[in-house]
Amino acid sequence: MTISSAIGIFFGRIIRAIVTGLALLGFSPNFLTFLGLVINIWAAFLFAAGSFRWGAVVVIGAGLFDMVDGRVARETNRVTRFGGFFDSVLDRYSDLGVLVGMLVYYASINRNFYVVLTAIVMTGTVMVSYTRARAENTIPRCKVGFLERPERVVLIIIGGLFNRMAHVLWVLAVLSNVTVISRMIYTWQEAKRLEDAQLRSVSEPVKDQEPARRA
Repeated sequence: MTISSAIGIFFGRIIRAIVTGLALLGFSPNFLTFLGLVINIWAAFLFAAGSFRWGAVVVIGAGLFDMVDGRVARETNRVTRFGGFFDSVLDRYSDLGVLVGMLVYYASINRNFYVVLTAIVMTGTVMVSYTRARAENTIPRCKVGFLERPERVVLIIIGGLFNRMAHVLWVLAVLSNVTVISRMIYTWQEAKRLEDAQLRSVSEPVKDQEPARRA
């Protein structure tokens, strides 16, 4: 057994114990999702005050609820369509809340360039989620691109803990919008493939009937 697998097993057991405990206590999965939002709002206030390290610590705490709410739902057989929708909506508020906190901080110290950069990150964050949701109304699945929510959260935690948030914002601004572009290209390719397949399926029966009409 490698060190990484041993660490994975160790933390996996901790998460399972937490999930089991929350399930036995009767916590609603939607309540846990809401609690994660509340904790992220707390983190947003810390970022707005310039306490980036403590903000990152609080984001780690909020991430715990992001990991367990769905598992508690499965453990208690309370998986619902609304639960998935509710989780997704509150995740967006959590993401934007943390970034609003940073925007307020940079505005308070008159770093206008980083205000704009944070706004670009906010736009990319929303568009990463939107392009997937909109694409999956057209094609079966669109989960391409590197920068999804877990990666964004990890980068923000790293930026806060190591006081490198300015660098992280650059990475988020670039990679989030690269992810959007890659999803647009992928959706275009998949939509064209599906449309071509549909046209072939319509034209082939017509060709099969042509000899019968000549006869």
